[in-house]
Amino acid sequence: MSGDYRIKGAGRLTPARTARFTFDGKIYPALEGDTVASALLANGVHLIGRSFKYHRPRGFLSAGPEEPNALIDVSRDSLRKQPNVRATVQEVFDGAIIASQNRFPSLSFDLSAINDLLSPMFAAGFYYKTFMWPKAAWHRVYEPLIRRAAGLGKAPSEPDADHYSGRYAHCDV
Repeated sequence: MSGDYRIKGAGRLTPARTARFTFDGKIYPALEGDTVASALLANGVHLIGRSFKYHRPRGFLSAGPEEPNALIDVSRDSLRKQPNVRATVQEVFDGAIIASQNRFPSLSFDLSAINDLLSPMFAAGFYYKTFMWPKAAWHRVYEPLIRRAAGLGKAPSEPDADHYSGRYAHCDV
């Protein structure tokens, strides 16, 4: 049976069909049909991410696609990776490798959480005034640092390994 925090005999998922997935390097059991969020909650995991600016700990806030805190990185292997997926809508599959985002080096111990202590110095939009000069440092120093601290996932660097029936040269705006 997966998850010590499940209500026995309740729910629509059958305990006979299980899956195993990895979240931040630790293997968890799940029931087939679980979302990542429900599987993590069933296993007692509540810390799912960190806030963008101050890196404060974040848990689940909702159960649907509007979830603001539970952005994860889902991959099957090194060639099939998708960042910025909401844990409340992603179904668990056997062998899934799931990683939290916006933390360094780990979710439970985030060095960037020092930003919370320095929050009085980080007023809204402080970077628009602080990083004005020297102008030459903008593209090489300031912009890469700000982008890295933004908190979203990293896009895959390898080409997509899957084949699709259609190819579109332009995006639909």
